[in-house]
Amino acid sequence: MPRLREIPRGEVTAPIVTMMYDHLFGERDPVAEPGTTTGTPGDWWTVFAAAPDVFEHAVAGFGLYQSPKRVLDPVLRELGQTRAGWAVGSQFVFSQHCKSCRLLGLSEAKIEAIAYWGASDEFTEVERAVLAYTDALALQGGRVHDGLFAALRAHLSDVEIIELTYITTMYVMHAIMSRALRTEWDDRDDPVVEVASPEGFAGYDVGAGISAPPADD
Repeated sequence: MPRLREIPRGEVTAPIVTMMYDHLFGERDPVAEPGTTTGTPGDWWTVFAAAPDVFEHAVAGFGLYQSPKRVLDPVLRELGQTRAGWAVGSQFVFSQHCKSCRLLGLSEAKIEAIAYWGASDEFTEVERAVLAYTDALALQGGRVHDGLFAALRAHLSDVEIIELTYITTMYVMHAIMSRALRTEWDDRDDPVVEVASPEGFAGYDVGAGISAPPADD
């Protein structure tokens, strides 16, 4: 379950929250009966409902990237969003946008290769530039080499680059928030933990053991 309290329908007063609850959950209380029409648990919505103005701002962002005003190719946009989810380690963002890629007609081979794009022949020159730029945003905090930016500008206009940068970093943010709050498919224990030693094991320093001088005969 998420790390923060979920807001049941009976406590909702903000119209934007009510509208989205109706849209995603029908008449159900999403806390008592979770599950959205898109197949997710839905607890991102019920957690963020605690801050209606933040909720509204996020919803506006979802509308912005799908607006008909956008000039960026939606395939390039989704490559950025999906790779951002992978790079940050958000199963929620990655999984949802793999589905969005599929709806846009991307092949299963290309969707699978987003995780290892640098070693794949599935992508065009502009797609590779977008994926490399996404990694610079998500993994390097915006440290973009001039050569990479030149490759991007060879294919995209200034407006397209602004849209790509804004939407991709918005999804870096969503991926980070989802992991931190353990919402949706990011409600997972960290896989990196200490593995228990065998019973009775007291410890052994391998380095010390192999570097010790041999015992005298």
